[in-house]
Formats: sequence, structure tokens, C-alpha cells
Amino acid sequence: MIHRRSLLASGALASLTTLMPLGSWAQAKKDTVTLALTLEPPVLDPTASASSSIAEITQYNIYETLTKINPDGSVSPLLAESWEVSPDLKTYTFRLRKGVRFHNGEVFDALAVKFSFERAGGEKSTNKDKRSFANLQVRVIDPHTVELVTEDIDPDFLFVLGQGTSIIVEPKSAPTNATKPVGTGPYRLGMWQKGASITLVAWPQYRDAAKIRIRRATFRFIPDAAAQVAALLAGDVDAFPRATPRSVPQFEKDGRFQVLVSGSRAKTILAINNGRKPLNDVRVRKAIAAALDRKAIIEGAAEGYGVPIGSHYVPGAFGYVDTTGINPHNLDKAKALLVEAGVKLPLKLNMTLPPAPYARQGGEIIAAQLAKVGIEVKLQNVEWAQWLSGTYGNKQYDLTMISHVEPFDLGNFAKPDYYWAYDSQAFRDLFDKIKHTPKPTDRARLLGEAQRLLANDAVHGFLYQPQWVTIANKHLRGLWKDMPIFVNDLSVMYWSEKS
Repeated sequence: MIHRRSLLASGALASLTTLMPLGSWAQAKKDTVTLALTLEPPVLDPTASASSSIAEITQYNIYETLTKINPDGSVSPLLAESWEVSPDLKTYTFRLRKGVRFHNGEVFDALAVKFSFERAGGEKSTNKDKRSFANLQVRVIDPHTVELVTEDIDPDFLFVLGQGTSIIVEPKSAPTNATKPVGTGPYRLGMWQKGASITLVAWPQYRDAAKIRIRRATFRFIPDAAAQVAALLAGDVDAFPRATPRSVPQFEKDGRFQVLVSGSRAKTILAINNGRKPLNDVRVRKAIAAALDRKAIIEGAAEGYGVPIGSHYVPGAFGYVDTTGINPHNLDKAKALLVEAGVKLPLKLNMTLPPAPYARQGGEIIAAQLAKVGIEVKLQNVEWAQWLSGTYGNKQYDLTMISHVEPFDLGNFAKPDYYWAYDSQAFRDLFDKIKHTPKPTDRARLLGEAQRLLANDAVHGFLYQPQWVTIANKHLRGLWKDMPIFVNDLSVMYWSEKS
């Protein structure tokens, strides 16, 4: 039940027409779409919060970046038309697209790029990649040329510049982007009904407005797994990216739907607060890891759509090594490690669970597995905003189940103040070497060492690489097949003619 609704709108609600039901495509050429998401974003500025739910709605739709990440993980020009990289791999010169304006009429230029990146790395920045931007030098060459000088060698830098943390913002609008977002993208905010939905409307002044075929998109928020299935079957939503895999066979047999199974760079983990006793003892963390049956968790939490992982890295990523054998499922070993650590049983811990079905379902399974070795887990279901503020922000947790969806986030383990409080000088030294190693073979070797170190330190219960399931109306085109990042690029979506 929705107890409170707050309406943030720049357009007139009266101008929004009702979407056609599932069976009425033949009446007219559709130019609207309703998508459903599990989580509602806390704000609409992806530089203001670590929540991936913000970019799911705003990135490439409201805001744009210098580069654009494609479904296959490749990078292409967006606000930058082209670029050159210096021989030492530290200086990038971007030539910017001309004739681009922000939604408020201001001109996009090199000064906007400089402002955006210096803001991202500034003292008051809440950007989750603040440290990276703080080490970035931005030089304006002319209104349409900007030079970025990196402190470290980063082969993934062009990819990073296509992520939500790298959006280009209009300076005057930046303070209010959380609720009144202003970008250069093809869509503007139409309406935000807190707790229910967000509607985006096509911006007529967009530089390629003629190519935009979806004129209005509504994102509905449906965290409950059963309700997700019901909304799809009823035709209340046209697509559900990253839906619960529940009832996939049912949708595969229904001719009205298409089912896409996408690869990802996400890591689903049982995060452990390394700063709390007795979890600061590696033997206790190893005991937790040994108590976990990854196969059972994947079946129960992800309906089998997952690949086991043993560290914070996934198969298919550059430098991946298989570490699943470092902390295998072994109940006797788990019990022995707890005895060796001097833990008085039962060990009582709390586990916060965000609303996503995989977390709520997985939490129950994990609690049952840990109970077998004398660890009693109290499950605490929290809303997404509570998880972001309490678990992530204030470290108020022992355990939590969460998917980290950023492709290149090993650097978080080099931050002792990050929410899992892992403080390892050995890892920081190793990660520093990775950042300064240009030769691919050497870099791959070091990445392998980093994965093994995290596994041997049992920083978390590393669970699985999820495979995301998208269920959609069979006539909707332009949905991403794979998901290197979490976005819903409306600019490429359209409705095919009814067959």
C-alpha cells in the first residue's frame, strides 16, 4: 500500500494518455512503453548515491556521458565525437559534439565537462567514484576540446566515462538534479509519484529527436516477486528488465512474451562487516564461507540463473581466475574454524535484506545453512532507502545479501572506510600495482593475485555471478541482450508491427 505520494512534475498530468492494454496494438502505432523495476531510486542524480537504480532510469535517457557503453561492453562516442590517447596511456583528448544543449537551454561545452568532473572529485562530492575523479586533471583546450589526465593507467577508462558516475551536468542545475534532473539526453522528467512510478517524456529539442520512437516511458516499481509475475501476465507492464526468474517456463510457453537471459558483470555476495567482532577474525569469515552451499543458494535465490564465484570477480572478465575452490562448502571445517577462533556458540548475527527477491529468498536459505554450524541469523527486511542509509551508509549490519553490479569495482576493497570495512595494506599495495601496470599479461597476473587474496581473506561469502532475466512483450524491440551496466536505453526502443 502506498501511504504517501509526492508528485514532482514539469509537464501537465492531463496530457498523459492511458497506455493500451496487451491485446490492442493493432489500434495504433505505439509510441509509449511501461517498464517495471524492482527498486525505486532514492534520487534522480546518479552522482549523488551509490544506488544503481538511479542510472537504470536516468542514464542515456536524461543524462549523457562522453562515451556510451554498448550491450556487448564496447565503447562508442556519445557527447564526445572522438578521442586520442597519449603513448603513456594517461592523457585523453576528447573532441566534443557541437550544437548540443541541456534541457534548460544552456550550451554543452568543455567548461561543462570540467565542471562535472571537478564536482565529482570535489570535497563535497557524494559520487561513489569520488577518489577516481579527485585524481583527474581536466584541461580546457577550446570550447569543443577537453584533455583529461589520469594519475593512474586505467585500460578501462573509456568504459568508466560511460557510467552513471561520469554524467555531464549543467552547472546551474547541479544542486537540484536529485529531484529536477537536467541533462542533454532525449528525455526529461515528466512525473515522479513517490512509491509508485516515474514517467519520462521525449524532449522535442533533442539533437536527434526524429530518431526517438518512444515518446513516453513509465517506470513502475514492483519489488514483490509474485506481483511482478502478475503485472506481466495482466499486461500492466510491457517489459520487466531483471525480473525475478520465477515462472520463466510459464512465460516461455506464452506466445505474448519474449524472455531474454543476459550475461552480467555483477557479483552477488553475502557481504560481511569486517569491522565488527568476531567478524574481524578471518577464521570466523572462513567459517561462514565454508557453511555456504553456493549451488543451493543459486537454485533458491536465482532459480538457477547464476554461476558460482569465489572472489569479487566474474568469469569472462579480463584476468579472471577460478577461486571457488579456496573456500569450498564444508560444514565440518566451518565448525572447526569457529572452535579455533574461540567463538561461543550459538553465534548470533543480524542480516539486513533489501527488497529484491533474490535477497529476500537468498537470505532465508543462507540463514538455514549458517544455522547448521551454530550461527543464528536474525533476518531484517529493510526498504531500499533504509539499506542505503543504514547498511551502506552507517555500517549498521553484520551480514547483508546484495548484488554489486559495477563491472570494475575491485578498488572498493582498497577503501578501509567502505561499508564492509575491509582494511588490508597488502590489498592496497597490490591494487596500486594493478593501476600502474600497462602490460596486459602482467596486469592479468596481478588481477589473479588480487582475486586470490580476497578469497583467502574471506572478505565476504562470494556467491554467484547472476544471469539477469528480462521478460517483455514480444513486439517490443531494442531491449539489451546483455547488461555490462544497468541501464534501460529508451532511445533505441520501439514497437514492431503486430505480426
